[in-house]
Formats: sequence, structure tokens, C-alpha cells
Amino acid sequence: MTTLGKIAAATGACLHGGDTATVITSVAPLDRAESGQLSFLIHSRYRAALATTRATAVILSPTDVDDCPVAALVADHPHIAYAQAAALFEPVAERNVGIHPTAWVSPDAHIAADTWIGPHCTVEAGAVIETGVVVGPNCVIGEYAVIGAGSRLVAHVTLCHRVRLGCRVLVHPGAVIGSDGFGLALDRDGRWLKVPQLGGVQIGDDVEIGANTTIDRGALEDTIIEDGVKLDNQIQVAHNVRIGAHSALAGCVGIAGSARIGRHCMLGGGVGIAGHLEVADRVQVTGMSLVAHSITEPGAYSSGLTVEPNRLWNKISARLRRLDELFRRLAVLERKVNQPGAPLSPVPDRRD
Repeated sequence: MTTLGKIAAATGACLHGGDTATVITSVAPLDRAESGQLSFLIHSRYRAALATTRATAVILSPTDVDDCPVAALVADHPHIAYAQAAALFEPVAERNVGIHPTAWVSPDAHIAADTWIGPHCTVEAGAVIETGVVVGPNCVIGEYAVIGAGSRLVAHVTLCHRVRLGCRVLVHPGAVIGSDGFGLALDRDGRWLKVPQLGGVQIGDDVEIGANTTIDRGALEDTIIEDGVKLDNQIQVAHNVRIGAHSALAGCVGIAGSARIGRHCMLGGGVGIAGHLEVADRVQVTGMSLVAHSITEPGAYSSGLTVEPNRLWNKISARLRRLDELFRRLAVLERKVNQPGAPLSPVPDRRD
């Protein structure tokens, strides 16, 4: 619970048509908000709901303020203002300090006095856990792993040996950081030999790592996630990958070994990045795209086909299979046009 005045102060928004003392109890979408709630207009597709909203106030842009029937918190960047306002309503759990009786902590680990080590955790020899860290239940902290100040491991997080987390890192349940990369060599007998993974993982400050995301340790050098990177759930980051500062990756992205992702990049859900290539700074790749070659210029990139009605897709698929044959026929016709009187060569069978 807070007031419009406090929300305006926290977001830097200008209050129009409201009282700073008005109490706001929670946040809700435009079409479901009730009296006492704050709402927001971020995308034009929801503008129709603005006229009938029952919210007490709405966060919106200057272009929408004249159409707002209730108090308005006007911001140049409504999405940012909403994020700042919503943080005022996020419940803050009471923070424990100490080591739970069911946790096992090596006597050779270094634990700050104001740290919390939750139930059934394991902290191995040489691990360093700095001030203000929260380690939730069932986490495993490997040998010589380092967790920077103010970081939080929510639950069931595994940090393998020699993983280093920066400050204020948030790791969600089920994440595994520092497991062996997929390094294999095929011997003369056709059997796979495991290549030892001798590197580590370095995570910068203010990084967020989603549930069940995996980040492999480097083969020789470290896998590196720079400051401010945001990783969604179920992402695979292979060995020796480097992700530049303040990039954001949506769920189910897969990055093969030794790829380099630039700074301020955005990768949509299900994007695949092939190994040993580079992606420039400020690149956006739309969902389900495959990046098979390096991208050297900033901008938006896409691949793949969007969903179509099944009958139409069947036709498209059949035509795609004939593209090579049609190309060869076109080449023959072009030669005929460019060289009148020349005999036409037969069109090769597309199965050749």
C-alpha cells in the first residue's frame, strides 16, 4: 500500500488530475482494475480499455493523457515507470541471518556474518560467500566458488567449483552454473572421449539467471556473463561463451560453444546460436531464429517461417520442395532470352 505522491516520486512521473495523498493498494490491468488500484497503458493494443477503466490512476505516455478518464501518472517511458511503481508493491520477505541447522558448511569455507544459508544446503571447502548473501534451500556451493555481496540463490541452485558470481546476482530455482561443457573427441575406434573442462564461469554484477537455466564451464578459458545480463528460464549457455553487458535472452535460447554475443543484444525465445561465431552489439534476433553466421552490424534479424493454416502450409511446403527445379527452369529461359536462337538445354531432373 502506498500513495499516488510516493508513486510519482519513485517513477519521476507527473501526476495529472489526482491527489498525492490518494491511497493505492495494488496494481492491475486496465480492464480488470478497481477503485484503489493502479493500472498502466504500455501498448496501443490496450488503448480501447482506457476509456472504461475503473482504476484510480493509470501510468501512460503524454500522448494518451487527454483520453484518460481518471488520474494519470504521465511518463515519457511508461514501461519503465510501471516497473518502478510495481516494485513498491512487491512483498519483501523477512531476511534470516545465520546457517540453518540442516545445512552442511565446510570449516574451510568463508562465510560473511550477515549471510543466510538455508535448509539442506551444502557449502564446500574454499567457497566464499560475501556480505548480505541469501542462499535458499537445497543449494550446492562447490569448492572455491565465490558469491558476491547482496546476491540471492532462490532454491535448488547448483554452483560448481570455481564459479564466481558478482554482486546482486539473482539466480532462480534449478539453475546449474559451472557444469562440464559438452567437450568430446572422436577416437580412431569411433568412440567418444571426454575432453576435460578446465575453465570456470564468471558472472558479472546485477545479472539475473532464470529457472533451470544452465551455464557450462569453459574448456580452457572461462565462460563469461557480463554485468547486467538477464537470462530467462531454460536457457543453455555452452562452454567458452561470452555474453556482453546488458543483453537480454528469452526462454529456451541455445548458444553453442565459444560464441560471442555483444552488448545490449536481445534474443527472442528459442533462438539458436551456432558455435564459434560473433554477434555485434545492439543486435535483436526474433524468436525461433537460427543464427548460423556471424552478425557484424547492429539491427533486427529474423529467420524461419511463421505459422499458417495447415492447408496453406501444405501448399507452401510442396512449393518449397520445387524451388530448385523452378530455379533451373528459369536459368534455361534466361539463357534463351539473352541468346536468341541458342538451343534450349533440357531441364535437369530435380532428383539429380
